Amino acid sequence: MSHAHLQPDIAIIGGGIAGLWLLNRLRNQGYSAVLFEHKALGSDQTVASQGMIHGGIKYALGGSLSGGSEAIADMPDRWRACLRGEGEVDLRAVNVLSESFYLWSEGGLVSRMSSFFASKALRGRVDKINPGEGPAVFRDPAFSGQLYRLVDLVLDAPSLVATLADNHRDAIFHIDWQQAALESREGSAQIRLPNCTVQPRQLLLTAGAGNEALLQQLGEDSPAMQRRPLQQVLVKHQYNESLYAHCTGTNPSPRLTVSSHRTEAGEPVWYLGGDLATEGTDDAPEVLIAKARQELQALFHWVDFGDSEWTTIRLDRAEPKQKGLLKPDQAFVGGSKNNSNLLTAWPTKLTLCPDLGDQVVKQLSDLQPGPAPDLSLLAPLGKPPIAPPPWEVLF
Repeated sequence: MSHAHLQPDIAIIGGGIAGLWLLNRLRNQGYSAVLFEHKALGSDQTVASQGMIHGGIKYALGGSLSGGSEAIADMPDRWRACLRGEGEVDLRAVNVLSESFYLWSEGGLVSRMSSFFASKALRGRVDKINPGEGPAVFRDPAFSGQLYRLVDLVLDAPSLVATLADNHRDAIFHIDWQQAALESREGSAQIRLPNCTVQPRQLLLTAGAGNEALLQQLGEDSPAMQRRPLQQVLVKHQYNESLYAHCTGTNPSPRLTVSSHRTEAGEPVWYLGGDLATEGTDDAPEVLIAKARQELQALFHWVDFGDSEWTTIRLDRAEPKQKGLLKPDQAFVGGSKNNSNLLTAWPTKLTLCPDLGDQVVKQLSDLQPGPAPDLSLLAPLGKPPIAPPPWEVLF
């Protein structure tokens, strides 16, 4: 039996948020696109995300707007349009955990911050909340800080992955790198599978940290990648009120970020990020958990969390390499030296997926959709499952 060839417009490798978003965006625009994932959809970074779709205010806690804050100012509106079914990707089935994100200080913001948040630059993006309003935890008389509501929203990451996958399940396949390989033939990248070779007009690498190894398979040394590590704390407790908020500290980044999730049994879990996670990357888990306990006691001394269980998760944020390992301000799409049909992409953060889509569509402006190939050749590969969130796995 001869070795078959499949020639879609686009092949995507990597089934996290970047690959799934691009599969949806590109198929919606008429391209024949197919996605391959070797583990589970959303594994690693995506389902371990806190689900925040933010407009950059958390990058402005130093009292000024940076490139990082301005680049993503319109992202919440873009996502909300998709959630209504009016955007470039249909997210109507996604579970929205909170329509707002909050920002608080434990004892009052300095006057510079208060005036900055009230400035014209942030009008419509930050609202001051009166005492006795906002999330339940801040309505307690024991809370004495200042509270602001941001335009940001919070999505349930597993339902986001499931929705994007369900939209185009027929074009998503498992790939086993023990039996498959990337090849470079006559300046063009292709995927060799046991029963066929996929020869896409455009190959997109969207595998997060996995992009590095995929580029090596093709003999590419760029774009270079960096890893910025995190160690986040999860606490399962008996306090039933949800919270989605940043606490300001002395740094221009959040001292603590809290998002709320539920196990399948309905048990409340707080997922803790911010400086606690970025500054505790090298701590032993028990050391970081001790710090997290102290933080929650200091910031929520009036709350009885009841019996609690604690654990941590280590993550690598995979991004295009920056000087000094700084965080990139925008999504990234980079070309190839040796393969004319190869693009490597990182959204750099969940909220920037629409920006990533815009950049890829721009790169493909000269590629006109062709006839849809018969994907039945790929059926023997099977379908990848959806990755479970960390609060289901770690407790």
